[in-house]
Amino acid sequence: MATKNTSKLNILYTRLEPGAPLTSEDLAALDISADLAVHYVRAGWLMRLARGVYCRPNEELKLHPCLLLLQRKLAGLHVGGKSALDWYGVRQYVSQQSTLLLYGWADGHLPDWFTDRFPAQYHRKRLFDEDCDNLLHAMPFERREGAPQVSSPERALLELLSEVGVRQPLQEARELVESTYNLRVNVLRELLQHCTSVKTVRLCLQLGREGGLPWAEKLDPDTLPTGSDRPWVSKSSDGLLVLKP
Repeated sequence: MATKNTSKLNILYTRLEPGAPLTSEDLAALDISADLAVHYVRAGWLMRLARGVYCRPNEELKLHPCLLLLQRKLAGLHVGGKSALDWYGVRQYVSQQSTLLLYGWADGHLPDWFTDRFPAQYHRKRLFDEDCDNLLHAMPFERREGAPQVSSPERALLELLSEVGVRQPLQEARELVESTYNLRVNVLRELLQHCTSVKTVRLCLQLGREGGLPWAEKLDPDTLPTGSDRPWVSKSSDGLLVLKP
């Protein structure tokens, strides 16, 4: 029996990516029962992060495999908004320890074992008319195998703008928009056409025009969901925000 258990442990260590967490379901797929997992934890061969979540002991967890695990738990989870723009090199301010912004479709929260290692916030957001299993222009980062889902720069910009007046200062958003010179107008147009937030659509068009960005000149407001003919008005800590159609 001891030889059999040792063999299973060898298989586990061979298949488990360094720095990656795994779940009880992952262990079961390797024919490691809950009781055997408890034995491995007590023997110091596995470390328990939370109920049903484990990793190798004395090993620093890596962000990408942790995000992949969270994607299995929270529908539509992806790196978005300002964090996604930062991953693509679009940034204004350098933070000593920036907060990772994650978005998804499901109500839920990030586990302590994750946020203790990676300062992060999770927000339920349905900004586009889309399927949670097939997000518009969100894909594995740099299309690498085993990379977490990340918004494209175009989607990330709209996620950022949707937060203006809530969690995102307008001035910083304006400065980030000025850094989006190379956005793909066809991708941005498709996202805007599926956007469910009139504020976000209008703010994108307004800031793009103010910044003289080439993609803004190629967008026809008449083909986008800009809402009624009345101004969109909102009051926030930035003051009064007025967005004309």
